[in-house]
Amino acid sequence: MAAVTVPTARIKICGLSTDDTLDAALALGVDWIGLVHFPRSPRHVDFARAAGLSRRAKGRAERVVLLVDPDDALLAAAVEAVDPDLIQLHGRENPERVAAIRTRTGRPVMKALGLAAPSDLAPLAAYAAVADRLLLDAKAPADAALPGGNGRRFDWTILADRDLPAGTMLSGGLDPANVAEALARTRLGAVDVSSGVESAPGLKDPDRIAAFVAAVRGAR
Repeated sequence: MAAVTVPTARIKICGLSTDDTLDAALALGVDWIGLVHFPRSPRHVDFARAAGLSRRAKGRAERVVLLVDPDDALLAAAVEAVDPDLIQLHGRENPERVAAIRTRTGRPVMKALGLAAPSDLAPLAAYAAVADRLLLDAKAPADAALPGGNGRRFDWTILADRDLPAGTMLSGGLDPANVAEALARTRLGAVDVSSGVESAPGLKDPDRIAAFVAAVRGAR
């Protein structure tokens, strides 16, 4: 019997903000690079900086701009400056707003959903109907200043036996040491990392990026 080939999971490095760390990610052949436009984040880049990074990555990886509850003016500015291949929504956007953003911008949209318990999967079907991709992250703690997983992982077992939409991406507390286990447990085909490849908040580490990519590509 012929051996079954398991596709390597696709990789997104989010929160890139410098030429050298972007170049390190691109040289490793990552699939997406993420540019965060959210002033309260340590990974925030203004649109002038994001535009330069986006141009540098064009044709080498898909470019993602991360926005949090953007209004129409911010959306227009983001599309004009960054020319994103994908818009990542990381706020409290409801399914109707996600659909409206996709229509208004003409760009694919990925919606992040915070998970802590099985009940948090209830809205998944409604978002899957309007978004091009879903990103499953850890739910932000009640007292968190920032949306998203804040470097925390959720209990991956809540995804067991779930029929998740194609293209669903896993995030939340991933790093070079645990990403292979995460892939084995969830069987998802795409992963997103930010703080797990940093030496300090907002400071990406090329060596940790390389270790993460190697761990993903070595996972089976």
